[in-house]
Parts: sequence; C-alpha cells; structure tokens
Amino acid sequence: MTGLSRRQFLHATAAAAAATGLGFDVLAPRLARAATPSADIPSTLLQTIRQGSILSGKYRTLTTGPGEPYLPRIDVLRRSPSPTRITARRSLLYLGHLSDLHVIEAQSPGRIEPMIVQDHSAWGSAFHPQDPLSPHATAAMVQAFSDARYSPLTGAPMSAAIVTGDSADMHSHLELRWYIDLMDGLAVDPATGGPEWQGVQAWSEATWAYRPGDPTGGDFGDYGFPRLPALLAQAIAQPVKSVGLPAPWYAVYGNHDTLLLGTFDISPQLRALAVGARKSYTLDATASTALEGWAAGTSVLAQVLAALGLASGGPGFKEVTANPDRFLFEQRDFMAEHFRTEPTPGPVGHGFTAHNLASGETWWQADLSPRIRAFGLDTCNAVAGPDGAVPESQMQWLRAQLEIAQRDQVLALIFSHHNSLTLENRATRPGVDEKLYGADEFVAMLLEFPVVVGWLNGHTHLNQILAHTNAQGGFWEITTASCIDFPQQQQVVEIVDNRDGTLSLFTTVLDHASPAVPGNSGSVADLASRSRELAANDWAETPLMRRGSPLDRNTELLLPAPFDLSVITDAQLEAQHVTERARILAYEKERGL
Repeated sequence: MTGLSRRQFLHATAAAAAATGLGFDVLAPRLARAATPSADIPSTLLQTIRQGSILSGKYRTLTTGPGEPYLPRIDVLRRSPSPTRITARRSLLYLGHLSDLHVIEAQSPGRIEPMIVQDHSAWGSAFHPQDPLSPHATAAMVQAFSDARYSPLTGAPMSAAIVTGDSADMHSHLELRWYIDLMDGLAVDPATGGPEWQGVQAWSEATWAYRPGDPTGGDFGDYGFPRLPALLAQAIAQPVKSVGLPAPWYAVYGNHDTLLLGTFDISPQLRALAVGARKSYTLDATASTALEGWAAGTSVLAQVLAALGLASGGPGFKEVTANPDRFLFEQRDFMAEHFRTEPTPGPVGHGFTAHNLASGETWWQADLSPRIRAFGLDTCNAVAGPDGAVPESQMQWLRAQLEIAQRDQVLALIFSHHNSLTLENRATRPGVDEKLYGADEFVAMLLEFPVVVGWLNGHTHLNQILAHTNAQGGFWEITTASCIDFPQQQQVVEIVDNRDGTLSLFTTVLDHASPAVPGNSGSVADLASRSRELAANDWAETPLMRRGSPLDRNTELLLPAPFDLSVITDAQLEAQHVTERARILAYEKERGL
C-alpha cells in the first residue's frame, strides 16, 4: 500500500492548518517528516519506581529501578507470532487510558474520614494520608500523558484519551470541576477554606488521622509516618497548574461518580453538611449526622450503628469556612458538567451528547478514527454497592451497535468503569424489573463479535490484563491502576497492525511526572511524589500488589485480525496522522512546549 500523494498531502495539511490556526508554511515541513519513536519518552520502559529503605519504624521510602520491556502475550493468538511483525507494523491508534483519579477536596465537611476508626480496611477509601495532594498527583499524571504524547513504540501521535470513571471522589461539585479543569489544562485552587488548612489532618484531636505537623499519638505515628510540618500549607499555597491532555478525551461514569463513597445514596444531612460550616472529626459525630439519613432508611445500617453504640448528637465538630461550591452533585450533573469545558482538546461533552442530557441515557459511542469505534458504558449500580452490572438496555444497544461494526469492518473498543471481576451487583429498587447482566453474560456477548479487540476499565486500583477467548480468537481486557492508591500509575494503549493477519495491543505503564524521592519545595511535582510515597505505606492494604505482575504492565497483546486490515489504507492512516500531529503541534505551541 502507498501513502498520500503529494497533492493529497498538501490538501490534508491545508485542512489541518485551517483547523489548528497554524501557518501552512510552518506546518507542512513538520508533517512531512516521518514519525519516529523517541528513546527518551518518560515511561516505565525506561525506569520504574520501587520500594526503598526504611525511614522510620515500618515507613519506607521509594527508589528507582530498571525499566521493563514489552512482554509478548499470546493467550488469545495461541501461536508463536512472526518475528517479521517488528519491522512491518503500523500504528492504527495511540490512546491514553486514565482511571480512578479520585480527585479529592480534602477540607470539605462532606467527607466521612473518621469512619476508618470503626474499621480501617473496610472504610479505607474514606481517608488516605495523601488526600490533600490528590490534585497535585492528578496534575502530575496529566503531565506524564503530555510527555508521552508521541508513542514510545512507533512515534505515532496520541489520538484520544479515555477516563474510565471514579473521577470525583466524594461527589463534591468542586472535585468534579477540578477533574475536568485539570484534564483541560486549567489551574485549580485548593485553598477552598482560606489561607490556612481546615481539616482533620491539622487538628490535634483527630489522633486517628495522619497529622503531618505532629503524627505522634496515633496509628500513623506508630507506623513511622514522617513529620512534615509544612505539608498542609504547601498543599494549598498556590493554584495547581496543569498542562492539559494532548488529545481529545472521553469519560464514563464510575461508582464514586454515582453514589457517595461509591456505595451509598446521598442523605439530605450530608448534603447540608457539605456546604456548611461544621466538619466532624470523631466517629460518633460522623455516624450520627452524615450516616443518620442512611440509617433511617436502611435497617441493616441502623443495626450496625446501634451495635457500635453511636448515638445522635454530641460533640465532635469544629468550625470551618463554609463554601457553597462544595455542594454534592446529582447523577445527571456529572454528564452536564462535561459540557462546561475548553474547546481544546475537546470534544464538548467528552463522549456525552445532547441526546444523553435529554434522554438521561448515560452511555455513548464515538469514532476515534474512521475504522476504530469506542463504546462508553455505564456499569454503575445507582441503588447501592461499589460493584456494577450491565443493564439490559445497554446490552441490547451495544449488541446492535456491534452488529453494525462487524458488518462495516470497524474495530471496537469497550470502555467501562467495572471490570469482569466486579460485574455482579444486581441490586434493584422495588418495582424496577430491568435485568442486570453479570460478567459471564457480558463477556460471552462480546466474544460473539471478533471486531471487539479490547475492553478498557478500572475500579480495582491495580494493573491487570486478562484474556477472554473462544475457538475463533477473543479479546483483551485491560485494567489500569489509580491515581490515589500506590502505585499511582496509568497507561497508554496502542493498536498496531502487524501486516501478517494479526493485531497487537501494546500497553505502556506511566508513572506520574514526579521524582521517586520527594523534595520539600512545595512544587506540584514534589507534592505528587510525596503523595505516591505516602500511598506506598498504606498498611491496611497491600500496595505492592496493585502494581500487578510484569504480564499486567508493559505488554504486547497479540490477537488475530478480525478482518483484512488492508481495507485501512496507508493513505487513510497518513491522513489521520496528519490531523493528529497537527493538533499536537498546536497544543505544543499553545503550552510553550
């Protein structure tokens, strides 16, 4: 196959110049250069971050380790791949995959941090020592995607990015806005209560919390967490700047974007607390206010609170500065807020459309290239519980759309929050009889369509790759880690045509753009680094397990091509890459890169 003719190249370049505002004379010579991979693009191919030595007690620092090469996996292909693919391959799509950002507004009175006193493991997501540094870790992760805007494998430009849910941690409007703004390249101001930190990590009474000014007297101090007296002041000293994602980005719902803490309905009491001027710092105060509404309507929870001896009323609050922007958003607001976005990188709505807003449907489809179509699902259970399922309405819709993709020879990518190990939540409201499908039924349906090559998701905060197969082939399920729990990694995925009847999906894990050992400058990079180190010392979990095995990180995932990929001509691919490279060149100019 041949690429664009000179006339076709000039026409495509002129269109790209008009779309980006870049001059044709500037753009044409840049686009005429062949795409080549760069050996110095920051990723875990070059360097990894590992557990280091003990600092104090059981608290460990982090250190750097060697990079990890791509490991081929043939679970779906089930034969040895041809070595000639290495020189023959061409990139069809280079995609960023973010998930479980858990952007946190840690000073909000609408948080329920003291619940970890009842059971640290069960309520671990209610409080993390690194909560104040969540915006900084997210901004540093966006920087990592910017640094990897060209593929380290082929040099192809990033086509798009997907955020597979759990973007706002505790349903705060500020968290939702911060996440969107950080993706778009806007700064966010973490000083939501004024110039001094207001929250449990600054209050001596909250001995159960990690208090960086003086961690003694509680579990975190006993473990060896360090004394960092400037940390909270640094966390809110200045707006958190973000370079923004280098490509159009899309989003789906996560359980934290649907329910409070991803598990409970939101009570009127908590809605009032979130925008009020009192913040709880004891288990009793939290349970008797934030959880009181749930207990009234949920007999099981009422029994739990009674067994714990938690009575209504009593002390356990401190005055804080109220902020009306902390209100807890409604489910539809998550979609609607994605329309309040910057024109670049776009698209407006980030997958959601006017039809979604009008109908209330929370799933969508979008063409990422002329021959690759994305399907964004909402697998969240809006009744109760962190895990999910696939409603019948979405199963029927997806089946119909995959039949079209199969007929038209279009590769399909599935995006959802939940993965195949967490699609078994069939909780329904009384009188609602829509069938909810679990993982076995969903995977079986996807296997009916060979054009499905990948299912990208999150939820479990770890790197994991599973092969789903049948007699004809199958597809790959790719789960990425989170930005709140160690290792605070995300990934890029590249679909490559090997020109021998096979496809490869290359997964490359990214650490956020920060040093392995944090400094004390108060910069975004140093605070993000501190966030990762604190997360690596979560004794209630097993942080190192979340890295996954080497077969879950930098991989080449091979599978049979579902149709003759020569229908995607080199000329079509070159035209696609002209558009994408021009968009990134405009991004670089705007950001001063």
